[in-house]
Amino acid sequence: MVPPSSSAAPASAAPPDDVHWMRLALAQAQAAAEAGEVPVGAVVVRQGQLLATGRNNPVAAHDPSGHAEINALRAAAAALGNYRLEGCELFVTLEPCPMCAGALLQARLARVVFGAADPRTGAAGSVVDLFAQPALNHHTRVRGGVLGEACARPLQAFFRARRAQARALAQPLRDDALRTPAARFEAYPPPAALQWTAELPALAGLRLAWLDNGQPAGPGAPALLGLHGPGQWGELYRALWPLAGGRRLLVPDLIGHGRSDKPKKGTLLSPAWHAQVLDEWLRALAVGAVEVVAPPSMAAVVHALAERSGRAAPWLPLPPDAWRDGPAPAWLDAPFPDAGHRAALRAWGPAQPAATVQLTPEGLAALAQALGAPAPR
Repeated sequence: MVPPSSSAAPASAAPPDDVHWMRLALAQAQAAAEAGEVPVGAVVVRQGQLLATGRNNPVAAHDPSGHAEINALRAAAAALGNYRLEGCELFVTLEPCPMCAGALLQARLARVVFGAADPRTGAAGSVVDLFAQPALNHHTRVRGGVLGEACARPLQAFFRARRAQARALAQPLRDDALRTPAARFEAYPPPAALQWTAELPALAGLRLAWLDNGQPAGPGAPALLGLHGPGQWGELYRALWPLAGGRRLLVPDLIGHGRSDKPKKGTLLSPAWHAQVLDEWLRALAVGAVEVVAPPSMAAVVHALAERSGRAAPWLPLPPDAWRDGPAPAWLDAPFPDAGHRAALRAWGPAQPAATVQLTPEGLAALAQALGAPAPR
């Protein structure tokens, strides 16, 4: 419907003549559809007589101005031998755009009648109302909504068919284009329940994988959140699972890592974006306070998470020798079978060499003490 502020008169009780001429405009719209154009048609009437017709043809004519209204105006002006169309009325199946509205005003039309409103580009009240500008030197009366539903149906069918055709021609994205084949992880069975989500708003359809030991959080006991560093994945914390005891332990594979999806462009994967994903994920899991275990390379992500939600407590205290750079372990390469799967790691820039940083025996012992678990052997 046309907004109340529009200069267009309401469509209720449209005069029979308006309905008659709009049906002729609809026939022009059908001809446009059969020619592969957006189905919009128009007619120009003078003193109760059909003067000219027009339909959309910008594709065939290679003409951005080839709208139904413009073509009908050109034909009417040629028929009258005058660029002024005073006393004429134009009937069009779709609300005129700003280009057409300007042309209709320039032609000095007495009246414009349209069928379906155009909420995206309509210039007779839906987006703007050029016909209601008091400063203009000519004013054209406008009526909207005549046979509105009948005029909208061919447009809806046209764009529905176009979307279906686009889907049919689209090349489906191979599953392994974004996700590492499962065979790469056969040597590393998950130490806890593997879970997935693609429902978080920040993920925009990407799939996040994580591990959860399923322990309910005790009263006042924050969950333990293990975050791997750049180029790593949740396997970094395999030795941590038996130490968690009664604490809930959550270990996600950040997007671009591990079993999670790996987009080819890493520009999205900033510390702030990772923190947004983690915050939405923790909220979805109804997790309150957390204590974070993470290598030093994750400082920016942990700080961004704390700023977003206030849920990230200071890192679980570990001694300086808890992390050590050493030879790259075999598990490090499992999620990254080729350069395409490594593409997003470029987002970490100089931090990527931190992939070889690992928990030391001293670090595991400190974790066991902090969690009240027996020291690992």
